[in-house]
Amino acid sequence: MRLSLTLAFLVAAASPAAGFAPSSKMAPWGTSLQSTVEAISGAEIKSRMDAQMEKLKAKDQGATAISAQRSSVRIWRWCFLQLSGRTGPDLKVVFEDEHIVVVDKPAGVLCVPSAGGASSLSEAVFEKYGSQSGRADKMVVHRLGMDTSGLVVFARTDLALRQMNLLFRTRKVTREYEALLCGSVGESGEIDLPLMRDYEFPPFMRVSSDDHQRALIGLDADEVGRKLLEHPKDSVTKYAVIGQEEFGGQPVTRVSLTSVTGRFHQLNVHSAAMGNPIVGDTVYGINGEAAANGGLAEPTSASKASDEVQKAIATAAAGKSPCVHAKSLAFEHPASRDDLSFESAAPF
Repeated sequence: MRLSLTLAFLVAAASPAAGFAPSSKMAPWGTSLQSTVEAISGAEIKSRMDAQMEKLKAKDQGATAISAQRSSVRIWRWCFLQLSGRTGPDLKVVFEDEHIVVVDKPAGVLCVPSAGGASSLSEAVFEKYGSQSGRADKMVVHRLGMDTSGLVVFARTDLALRQMNLLFRTRKVTREYEALLCGSVGESGEIDLPLMRDYEFPPFMRVSSDDHQRALIGLDADEVGRKLLEHPKDSVTKYAVIGQEEFGGQPVTRVSLTSVTGRFHQLNVHSAAMGNPIVGDTVYGINGEAAANGGLAEPTSASKASDEVQKAIATAAAGKSPCVHAKSLAFEHPASRDDLSFESAAPF
């Protein structure tokens, strides 16, 4: 039996002219309801955003550096990292040819450089393999969050960059993740909940609602940023139960997650919205930095983990990386068109 958790709050218009404005197309029942969401000023949103971005920048500075072949241009950075004790594991390459490089990223490593200049996986790959463009940023076709481990593919040629971008854009890349979720998830299923930027807890995400879309009306994109005012994104996650386990003496469920739509923080928000957040998630988990339950008043799943269970698991997971890993990656080779598939075992 498959479960489908669908929230039909909002259907967004897709015209370019409306791309950065809150949607005025509400659910049929929405126009007769009074908003229960407290209004917030653009200045307050910006203040919250700035404060959170400073915290994220500070976190990025503590990222682990991947050890790779060092060019003379980058030797100063390597020396600094050695002295500061921030060098990490060697670059683990799963596949490489003249067009692409597939790497198994450890948790704690940035995929791309931070605003503060912290070292990244893309720089390590560029230093070792180079690219036709001569630029590390022109190798990036997708990314994983700093705390997520697993498979990442980089493009070495202009052809590979164009083709891989096309494959990701048209959803012809299959990505599966393995995760531990709080509580006992009984059945496999699908989560279909649209996502939006959360103006109450920027720059994080939440499940979209009519009320929260209405609250964006009248805000200035120059003040709060265009991303905050984008239409909600259709977001679909498929999950399959692998088995039941314990973490810190509490029940957890090992699942396989397929990100059908690949939205920012999608797996984290959808898991939290079920009431079964990812173990070790300090942003979307209980008492995290983002809205509780993915922004919902109540979790959607009957198998939601109790607050007591979630708190106990959070205590046991303190100081550890979230238990989510990009375990498989499958796509058509950008040049040869051969079908490629890669696997990586979860470290938890």
